[in-house]
Amino acid sequence: MKRIFACLLAAALLLACAGCGAKKSGESGEEKTLTGTLDEVKDFMFVVTDDNGDSYALTFEGGAPEGLAEQEVGDRVTVTYTGELSVVDAFTGQVLSVKAAK
Repeated sequence: MKRIFACLLAAALLLACAGCGAKKSGESGEEKTLTGTLDEVKDFMFVVTDDNGDSYALTFEGGAPEGLAEQEVGDRVTVTYTGELSVVDAFTGQVLSVKAAK
C-alpha cells in the first residue's frame, strides 16, 4: 500500500512540475523589428527612439549584438529582436541585429 501511495505521489509531483518549463508569455520567439534613431550606446544596452518619440532601452548580454558596433549615435537603425518592448518596463527578449535603416 505504501508503494502505491508513493508512486501516486511521485506522479502527482511530476504533473505539478510539468508546466514549470513553459515559456513565459512575454518571451515570444517571433522576430520583430523596431526602426528609429540610435540615441545612446553603453556596454550592456542601447536606446532607440522611434518616429513617435517613444524611447526603448534594449539590453544585451555576452557582447554587443550583430551590427551595433558599425552604428553611431544619431544614426537611423532597424533593430531585429525577440520578446517584448515597453516604454516603461524592462526589455524581455534578445536583440538579434542592429542595421542601418533604409
